[in-house]
Amino acid sequence: MDKLIESKLPEHIAIIMDGNGRWAKKKILNRVLGHRRGIEVVRDIVEFCREIGIRYLTLYTFSKENWNRPQPEVKALMFLLERHLMEEAPSMVKNNIKFRAIGHICELPGGVRNAIAEVERLTANNDGMTLQLALSYSGREELVDAAKALALEVAEGNLEQGEINEETFSRHLQTAGIPDPDLLIRTSGEMRISNFLLWQLAYTEIYVTDVLWPDFTRSDMEKAIIVYQGRERRFGLISEQRVVGDDSCQFY
Repeated sequence: MDKLIESKLPEHIAIIMDGNGRWAKKKILNRVLGHRRGIEVVRDIVEFCREIGIRYLTLYTFSKENWNRPQPEVKALMFLLERHLMEEAPSMVKNNIKFRAIGHICELPGGVRNAIAEVERLTANNDGMTLQLALSYSGREELVDAAKALALEVAEGNLEQGEINEETFSRHLQTAGIPDPDLLIRTSGEMRISNFLLWQLAYTEIYVTDVLWPDFTRSDMEKAIIVYQGRERRFGLISEQRVVGDDSCQFY
């Protein structure tokens, strides 16, 4: 942690937690055991991010496409998710972590929906780190939902068509009120974003590691942040347009 530059910490980190199944297969274990191990890693990484001062952490937990997996595996995942949320609720309250979920939550089993609602309620007043889980989530569906909401506002006369811009569009996303990710980490070496935060990742720095999620450690997280801190974020500008005088990335 001595290598991290506090002034250059990413405000928001998003993670595609990939490789649970492959980890289990390599060890000749049931895939569900890979997911159980993955949950243990989540606990440690959340704690690490809180300790170093990351303000927002978004975890791609269950995609819309994941519903197509074998039903016994999906059922086990939902059971693990519900249990994990309730077990971690006291810790989130104690550590001032605010919890929220994005995605089509209505598609989740009733027990999981109730657990989400309860943990969101318990942590609603927390103002430390925000932990956001993407569940039954699809980046394309999020964009379609935002477009439908804007169209309805125009049809009802509450919004002029000319008032639609990036700011108004962002306000209709499920991540409204949360800054876009500065850093996206994907484990397992896959080179794709898998329908995750398609709008929000426009200028996000991407870091891919071959480490499977169940083997991902605090050291791996630290390495990803160090790589991020060594990059120059220009947002479409050139290096010479940066403001000289401090270590932060500021622009004219």
